[in-house]
Amino acid sequence: MKMYFIGFVLLALLHVSCSEEKSYNIVLLPDTQTYTSLYPQIFKAQTQWIADNADNISFVLHHGDFTDGNNEKQWSNAAEAMSIMDGKVPYSFVIGNHDEGVNSDTRDTRLFNTYFPYKKYSQAEGFGGAFETGKMDNTWHIFQTGNIKWLVLSLEFGPRNKVLAWADSIIRQYNTHKVIINTHAYMYSDNTRMGEGDGWLPQDYGIGKLTGEDTANNGEEMWDKLISQHSNILLVCSGHILHEGSGRLVSEGVHGNKVYQMLANYQDGVDNIKGDTGFLRILTITLTKRIDIKTIFYPYSKELTITIVMSSLLKTLIYNF
Repeated sequence: MKMYFIGFVLLALLHVSCSEEKSYNIVLLPDTQTYTSLYPQIFKAQTQWIADNADNISFVLHHGDFTDGNNEKQWSNAAEAMSIMDGKVPYSFVIGNHDEGVNSDTRDTRLFNTYFPYKKYSQAEGFGGAFETGKMDNTWHIFQTGNIKWLVLSLEFGPRNKVLAWADSIIRQYNTHKVIINTHAYMYSDNTRMGEGDGWLPQDYGIGKLTGEDTANNGEEMWDKLISQHSNILLVCSGHILHEGSGRLVSEGVHGNKVYQMLANYQDGVDNIKGDTGFLRILTITLTKRIDIKTIFYPYSKELTITIVMSSLLKTLIYNF
């Protein structure tokens, strides 16, 4: 994956839009499993950077796979890192395949809900509700940037039919909000949604054997059943997939609206990435309804922030809505 390296001081990074208009930043944190298992200091540096610059950040989304092995030590590392943002900036998160059972052999999320308890997070800024009271597996949040109201739906790995039905009801209730779908597995690395013939599908794991309202859905199925059906869904963000760890797609929903879908994954195993980089992604939203997307990393041992702009994204990832 070819990259260009451009140096920026932090202030310049967080004010990337034109000086005459206000901008708002949303930070994406995909697949931190390598950090919680091997480099917890990097994860904490990322969230400390977010907390230190909270005045310029409206919301943070974690795409799941907090952990690599779904064990107490790694969950403790994840909770410690994420808690740095408490009271500084609102955030939401989802579970990945490595966060439940043994690599999603079951939907056992007891450790996740122990370290990210409903009692705490249901009191957090912007929290709207959960699919199951007492569990953080599927949640919704609201926030606002300027005059734009946002609804965030954070949906489990391979969302079940009954979860998609619940999400549908929330979107209908907040039909004047722009919607962001935050989920672990949706886009593939070939710039298509995950579907038949792709690797790492939810159907390839133990949860994929369930049927009826518990049936797991991949990206293409999520599109057909939920995302394409609503005119106010604008963004879908996901991680999970390796190869180059990036993908993007603009699709038209049944109402003629454009939906911007993206994959970001910087963990160990992604091509040309060691998994110790501290990469994160920033979406900058302007009041003229434009979204600029950059991939950056925070060098925790240096004073400068280095912006890494992937050459393939330079033109296509400036979205107008």
